[in-house]
Amino acid sequence: MGWAPDRLARAARHFPTAGLVVGLLGALAFLAASEALPPAAAAGIALAVSLLLTGALHEDGFADCFDGLGGGATRERALEIMRDSRIGAYGAAAMILSLGLRWAALAALSPMAGAAALVAAHTLSRAAPAALLAAARNARSGPSAATSAESVTGLEATAACALAALIAILFCGPEAGTAAAFAAIAGAVPMALWAIRRLGGYTGDVLGACQQAAEIAVLLALAALWGS
Repeated sequence: MGWAPDRLARAARHFPTAGLVVGLLGALAFLAASEALPPAAAAGIALAVSLLLTGALHEDGFADCFDGLGGGATRERALEIMRDSRIGAYGAAAMILSLGLRWAALAALSPMAGAAALVAAHTLSRAAPAALLAAARNARSGPSAATSAESVTGLEATAACALAALIAILFCGPEAGTAAAFAAIAGAVPMALWAIRRLGGYTGDVLGACQQAAEIAVLLALAALWGS
């Protein structure tokens, strides 16, 4: 079929649905592993499944974003660093923290609570890039950048966020699901604002970083609510 410039933008409305699939498969892995393994090992397996399913796409963006924003003194230098496939000190530290925090939060939960948390975290966190695509502009120039910035409407982003919140409430209950939704906002918004202030908009790496920040925040919030 080839690559259409607005392909990412057209897919944005389906981000939470993709997160639901990843979350369900991760939850099944966590439940199965919990039957025979201690919580920390089961949590590691669930994370590994999600990494395999997504090709560590969002983790890569998280690391690149921190390398660029942390190591680039200027906007142009930050964007240049983010294009580099090599990982630096900021990116490595961010990756370790992302995996470590999610791992610890999940290990603190019972199998059923962890399964619900995985679904909520993966679904809610994928609403964050959909919202950012509608709210900000692409920091890079060119025809494809302009197309991606103009192709996600506020209504589509709102629908994606509402769907994600509904799924979280269905799996976690009204109180925990609502808390998880606010945690996702609390995680993603500072990440997005930092990138917008430094770069003037988003990049693909920034979208991935916002997803990761939201996922971490949701798992930590649910671990605080449900953890032993």
